[in-house]
Amino acid sequence: MSYRAPVDDLLFTLRHVAGLDRLISEGLVPDLNDDLVAAVLEEAGRFASDRIAPLNRMGDVHGAVLSEGVVTMPPGWREAYGEWAAAGWNGLTADERFGGQGLPILLQTACNEMWNAASMAFALGPLLTAGAIEALQTHGSEDLRRIHLPKLVSGEWTGTMNLTEPQAGSDLSALRTRAERAGDGTYRITGQKIYITYGEHDLTENILHLVLARLPDAPPGTRGISLFLVPKRLVNPDGSLGERNDLYCHGLEQKLGIHASPTCTMVYGDRGGATGYLVGEENRGLACMFTMMNSARLAVGVQGVAIAERAFQQASHYARERRQGRAAGASGEGMSPIAQHPDVRRMLLTMRAQTEAARALCMLTAEALDRAAREKDPERKRRAGERAALLTPVAKAWSTDIGIEVASLGVQVHGGMGYVEETGAAQHLRDARIAAIYEGTNGIQAIDLVMRKLPLSGGEAVAEAIGRMRDTVERVRRANAPAFGRTALRLAEAVDALEEATAWLSAVIGSKPDDALAGAAPYLELFGLAVGGTALAEKALADGADGPRIMMARFFAERIAVRAPSLACAVTEGAEAVNGGADMFAA
Repeated sequence: MSYRAPVDDLLFTLRHVAGLDRLISEGLVPDLNDDLVAAVLEEAGRFASDRIAPLNRMGDVHGAVLSEGVVTMPPGWREAYGEWAAAGWNGLTADERFGGQGLPILLQTACNEMWNAASMAFALGPLLTAGAIEALQTHGSEDLRRIHLPKLVSGEWTGTMNLTEPQAGSDLSALRTRAERAGDGTYRITGQKIYITYGEHDLTENILHLVLARLPDAPPGTRGISLFLVPKRLVNPDGSLGERNDLYCHGLEQKLGIHASPTCTMVYGDRGGATGYLVGEENRGLACMFTMMNSARLAVGVQGVAIAERAFQQASHYARERRQGRAAGASGEGMSPIAQHPDVRRMLLTMRAQTEAARALCMLTAEALDRAAREKDPERKRRAGERAALLTPVAKAWSTDIGIEVASLGVQVHGGMGYVEETGAAQHLRDARIAAIYEGTNGIQAIDLVMRKLPLSGGEAVAEAIGRMRDTVERVRRANAPAFGRTALRLAEAVDALEEATAWLSAVIGSKPDDALAGAAPYLELFGLAVGGTALAEKALADGADGPRIMMARFFAERIAVRAPSLACAVTEGAEAVNGGADMFAA
């Protein structure tokens, strides 16, 4: 079964959970209306379903191929990318001065889900390009923006993010790539970068690499890192292409999944130094790169949602077709579709509920980013920015964990046929696994949430988020709809557990940081359960007392959110069990 874009649920979530209607009514997106949003999503869904999704299997089997420094993409990919870029999809949120459409991040987030569900390997290139656009728009000089952004926004060129080196993964203070001042305003870049997504390919004429490097007189650690734009081909002042720069792809990684996404080892400066252009200020490169990384972290969270959606669609279709045994109470003769067996039904409901909860969380994060960028009132702008900062690590980590879990359940629903490559269920699990690792591992996201985001404004941001969840629970309680079952009670328990764990962590962050860090991962999961569960309740409330979305909210509350109290216990009582084993792993 191929992929069909869930346009109706995306639109419903945008409007009734994320608050797109409020953004429009408040004039924060003045050129947008319901009809335009629906039209954009319908067309994006059509292209994802009909044009990109059929390429996914070919991309997995064929992969990207490196020969004599040239990477060739799988058959059909170059043509599909050309059509995608020509349709204007690459510049949805980019500044209109450079050819973009200036649409909200919310709309791009919905489209990103469809691109990634159709083919995660295909969508990875545009994901990095979008981040490069944002970094250049925010930190690039006027000349850099004028010369490079129009082609980047149009999709005629692509962008990359070059951070990792063999000795410098999550710890960027260890990077060794060097930058020397050339005396003409440019720099000469030498060094090696690994794991560079779409570092080389044949989709476009040029690739703009954003490279972290260290100047000779830079201070040690991350305070001494600068960011440089290093084009594959140099660009003349009039925007035309010049000579090839001193960089090349040395190798492609052979990976568990996303085979069609070229993961490159890039070498800079074998012939004297690749020409680079400073982005932002010297020794302030990490701040510039984080503009790109924060955008990418939400996009990676959306990848988790996308893979989960694709895996659920395929498993649901298979479970309706595959017949085994006789379900209890089945009428007639013969075997029943496995979807009628309670345990298979449990797996399918788990897949769907978690996917929809993660989707809602990512949309809430995108809405906060939009408000932070578009609000005119300074106080509302600050609060939206802090809400976005709080939700981003949860959206990235919780959603990608869900992508893995749902894809794994999809294999289970298929049984033995899920373990063989023929059905494609295994590809979803292989592709999903990387999302919890790149753009900051999920453990790093948990550390960021606990150590940096909980203390924002003295805890005001997290208190406001918990208050919003309590408001939703109270509205479910007041609805007094029998179909909700124990939804209000179970969600109230989840929010209580979150508040208890938050208070405990806030009390020990300063005095016992190791104890706080030991509870970071279960705390992030707890946060995701509370936000996701209340978001599904919001969908159910908007759908009405007799609407089908109540079933999803109830299932999540009564079968998934019930883990919340145990997670709170792991946070508040489990530190000694973790830290007491430190000697077991001493070097």
